[in-house]
Amino acid sequence: MSDLPFTLDQLRILKAIATEGSFKRAADSLYVSQPAVSLQVQNLERQLDVPLFDRGGRRAQLTEAGYLLLSYGEKILSLCQETCRAIEDLQSLQGGTLIVGASQTTGTYLLPRMIGLFRQCYPDVAVQLQVHSTRRTSWSVANGQVDLAIIGGEVPAELQETLEILPYAEDELALILPVFHPLAKVETIHREDLYKLQFIALDSQSTIRKVIDQVLSRCDIDTRRLKIEMELNSIEAIKNAVQSGLGAAFVSISAIEKELQMGILHRATIEQVVVKRTLSVITNPHRYCSKAAEAFIKEILPKFASPGWQQTTMHASKTKTETIKATATNPAES
Repeated sequence: MSDLPFTLDQLRILKAIATEGSFKRAADSLYVSQPAVSLQVQNLERQLDVPLFDRGGRRAQLTEAGYLLLSYGEKILSLCQETCRAIEDLQSLQGGTLIVGASQTTGTYLLPRMIGLFRQCYPDVAVQLQVHSTRRTSWSVANGQVDLAIIGGEVPAELQETLEILPYAEDELALILPVFHPLAKVETIHREDLYKLQFIALDSQSTIRKVIDQVLSRCDIDTRRLKIEMELNSIEAIKNAVQSGLGAAFVSISAIEKELQMGILHRATIEQVVVKRTLSVITNPHRYCSKAAEAFIKEILPKFASPGWQQTTMHASKTKTETIKATATNPAES
């Protein structure tokens, strides 16, 4: 087979240009000069004998051939990273990297505690936490950019057969009120009382807001009747607004543990209504599962799970490395 018409460095440069939108910003992100980036692209186009960029506009725009090469290039680079991590694993857990993904609420309030516990056990493992929407996080797991993730939303339909999705824990959405609100003195409030409150919520287009609305609807709470007086862009801002007496809100119970202990927010009980959503752990059984990920799954996840949760196999016990070893040991069976 003849030499390939591209190098890994050229694929990295192509990806950087597509991500950054310009040759200059791509050069800055890779800590090389812009002329070096331009030269690599020119060599790549000459080797492939096709233009990869439409140079007519201000932004670096990929041609059809450029998009095709980028699509395969990202897969190649992902497999290269996976290969390096598999080799690193041969040195046990005295190094390596664990990449954990999470949707917004779990990433802000739950995962830091889990990662802290993991680092106590494995201080030499570098841990990265990527917090994005459920959709983006799911794709990161599918593409091998994240080892595992804990999410509160629904995995995109097109990924549900690719990913392993296991219900993990119940996350209660608590109704919080200012401590001086009249209903804070009542033991339980009625469902109809909700429609008299002024609510503070996240932006209506945010993923978390949509999930909360879906969960409330399943509890027979008509979200259309809730009076949304203010929309803010973070859970922290909502908590501060409620504490200041600007309204009520539904937030994850994990987000208000400190405030409840300090007595600066009131958690209201709604008569015959418990608003919960299911958190899920997602992994990609078709990707290599590192020893760091195995340790996190086996040792850390059970400590924060709902009673009765079992991680089953989660593909952690079988890896590509083991498959390769079995083939090499028993060549007659291959």
